[in-house]
Amino acid sequence: MGKSTRQAWLKAMGVTVWEQRDRPAASPEPLSEGVDGDWDQLREEVRSCTQCPLHADRTQTVFGVGPRSASWFFVGEAPGAEEDRQGEPFVGRAGRLLDAMLRALGLDRQEVFIANVLKCRPPGNRDPEPSEVTSCLPFLRTQIAAVRPRVLVALGRFAAQSLLSTEQPLSQLRGGVHEYDGIPVIATYHPAYLLRRPADKAAAWADLKRARGIVHHE
Repeated sequence: MGKSTRQAWLKAMGVTVWEQRDRPAASPEPLSEGVDGDWDQLREEVRSCTQCPLHADRTQTVFGVGPRSASWFFVGEAPGAEEDRQGEPFVGRAGRLLDAMLRALGLDRQEVFIANVLKCRPPGNRDPEPSEVTSCLPFLRTQIAAVRPRVLVALGRFAAQSLLSTEQPLSQLRGGVHEYDGIPVIATYHPAYLLRRPADKAAAWADLKRARGIVHHE
């Protein structure tokens, strides 16, 4: 990516330009034998899941996208209307902002794994119910265990609280490094929130730089 292109993405994020350091070669853990079959089975289990009432109104499940050797794993809350139609997380305006965040980091969407806590859309985009999380969170846990990223980025209060099993507000979870199953967790704002509150983009950028430091051992 050229310098001018990166500057354009950073401008879209509303943050100051930084000079990117050389990225070390990735050395992901090798996938275990049989993981393709296990992954396909997990995808099918998600697709056919009827463990909570959300399955009745979905167009399709939203499994998640990205390589299983990804160093970055982004976790959102739940699919919205467009995600439910397309079957992919973070599309529409919030998805375009997430893409801008990734570009500012020197990443493409194809390099990271993106998933939600819930795989089906809650009606009216309401907050997930505890019973829905209980039913769906094991799918996300299995995905994280298979990918074993270098960092987890929780996008928004709900994702952070679900990953970290806490009721602390996002204001307290931001700014530090947490842990999930031995993997560092960075909590930051959801792109949809940043669309409503663009003044907080600079704070989100600080969170992403902290995550970048973990991945690159800066």
